[in-house]
Amino acid sequence: MPAFKKRKIDTSSGSEGHSAQKSKLTKDSVRPPKPIVKALAKSAQPPPESDSSEDDAEEESENVAEEQGQGTTDTQEAAKKTFADLGVREELCEACANLKFTNPTPIQEQSIPIALQGRDVIGLAETGSGKTAAFVLPILQTLMEKPQPLFGLVLAPTRELAYQISQQVEALGSIINVKCATLVGGMDMVQQAIALSKRPHIVVATPGRLLDHLENTKGFSLKHLKYLVMDEADRLLDLDFGPILDKILKVLPREGRHTYLFSATMSTKVENLQRAALHNPVRVSISSSSHQVVSTLMQRYIFLPHKHKDLYLIHILNDAIGHPTIIFTRTVNETQRIAILLRTLGFGAIPIHGQLSQSSRLGALQKFKSRARDILVATDVAARGLDIPSVDLVINFDLPPDSKTYVHRVGRTARAGKSGKAISFVTQYDVEIWLRTETALGKKIEEEVVPKDEAMVLAERVGEAQRVAVKEMKEIHDKRGRRGGAGGAGRRRGRDEMDQDEG
Repeated sequence: MPAFKKRKIDTSSGSEGHSAQKSKLTKDSVRPPKPIVKALAKSAQPPPESDSSEDDAEEESENVAEEQGQGTTDTQEAAKKTFADLGVREELCEACANLKFTNPTPIQEQSIPIALQGRDVIGLAETGSGKTAAFVLPILQTLMEKPQPLFGLVLAPTRELAYQISQQVEALGSIINVKCATLVGGMDMVQQAIALSKRPHIVVATPGRLLDHLENTKGFSLKHLKYLVMDEADRLLDLDFGPILDKILKVLPREGRHTYLFSATMSTKVENLQRAALHNPVRVSISSSSHQVVSTLMQRYIFLPHKHKDLYLIHILNDAIGHPTIIFTRTVNETQRIAILLRTLGFGAIPIHGQLSQSSRLGALQKFKSRARDILVATDVAARGLDIPSVDLVINFDLPPDSKTYVHRVGRTARAGKSGKAISFVTQYDVEIWLRTETALGKKIEEEVVPKDEAMVLAERVGEAQRVAVKEMKEIHDKRGRRGGAGGAGRRRGRDEMDQDEG
């Protein structure tokens, strides 16, 4: 047994020693390890060597079990934790198992026990870390113990994120038949009022539309609310929801209300909101950095001339065929142009931006999620909180204006313990922004070297596709002009449109 312990310590210090041991064992044998172990066990070898083989086999099977359980956790202890260990009820553990949530993520592991004790929580964790389940499970557990209508309210900055949270609430609460209403701008208020009249347990809303209902929908009140959640709190404040949040907080009960505030980044505005809305909160932070990115994410940048961005993009996409990819751009115009360019070259690309109708945006997301399209070309409307499973690659075609947006963009990949890659295009005009982003992240990002001659191979075909894209974009603008679409460009957005990203 002491020999086994010694080997375990060697393994944890580095994998090279372990592989060296294995190569000694298999020197005169067939490659797969299991038959070797069996052969060694059967043959009449001296006892010490046989024991070491069995120890190695036992150790290897333990390692495999750990990898299958939760390969991304930093400690063995975290990998062994279950939702039941956190105090989650059996019915909800079953719902988690149905959704393939095998082990709690670090943010869930730290925040759920505190929330179940009845404390207010501030959760700071990177995007894709399982924040939604971290606040939904404690609410559902308390709801099961004391059922009542209009029990919990979740505020989200964008329509897509609100729909996504509501889907997760319904999925986790399906076993206990939880009713959830979603209130967002751009949809029929009458239908939403009918949903509210059915007295749902949980309301997921964007702030502007919620305030509309509080002011105008007869019989709708949140005076008995028990739980308030503000998800992506920094984004709620970035979108100027501050005054609306103040009005909402005034009509919510102060006594007997639990409040959870979740965000990937912390700012002074969020600190102020925390003081206004939370009572003696416990802060749960998965990383000391205010700009948090998961450890399974590989970040790279390519330094390239601005005029060759399209060529380098096509070169990278050719290498990533079949891998779900999100390309982020700065403007609606560029999003549409790149989608046309890629479709002309035979890629399955679909655009999503703030000028699409709500149903078109949801339709585009659904096509990408179902793998009917491999490439999503998006403005920052898709960068916040959206849980699109299995995105392998994120490309920042245009660099984001600030480091917070960068964190949320790259957070679309490497979600829920999976690995992923983010590549940022840095042109001669972007050096200053990129250096600021690296400073905020507290690390230097490695450069991805792409030989120029390889990227230039497709110059002729890409040039033809660019001309097609320019022609189609002109037609789109002409149609908009005829409809008088440009007339309202300068007007301020109303409350109903605040949850719709301008990008």
